[in-house]
Amino acid sequence: QVQLVESGGGSVQAGGSLRLSCAASGYTYSSAYMAWFRQAPGKEREGVAAITPGGGSTYYADSVKGRFTISRDNTKNTLYLQMNSLKPMDTAMYYCAAAQGRFPWTFLRPLDYNYWGQGIQVTVSS
Repeated sequence: QVQLVESGGGSVQAGGSLRLSCAASGYTYSSAYMAWFRQAPGKEREGVAAITPGGGSTYYADSVKGRFTISRDNTKNTLYLQMNSLKPMDTAMYYCAAAQGRFPWTFLRPLDYNYWGQGIQVTVSS
C-alpha cells in the first residue's frame, strides 16, 4: 500500500522559511518521479516543483523559481521542499505526489501523478 505523509508545514511571516518533508512507503521510491503541488482555497491545484528518480533534474513553477528547492534522499525514501523568502501568495495546502510506473510528461500537471499525500497547510502572513 502506497503511503505519502507530509510534515513540516505551519505558519510563518513573509520572508521566512519552511522545509516540508514527505515520507514515502509501499513502493519503489527510488524509481518514481516525485513532485510537490499546492492548492489555495477556491483555486486549482498547481504544480510547484518536480524531481526525477535519481534527483539529477528538477523542474519549478515560475512563481517559485529561485525561492524553493526540491530534493530527495533515496536512502531515506523522503522528499523535501525547502521554501525560502516566503510570500503571502504561497499560502496553500501543499501535497506530495508520486508518479509510479508512469512518465510525467509535463512534470507539473496533477494528472501526471497517481499517488498523493493527505496534504499539509502552509500559511504565510504579511
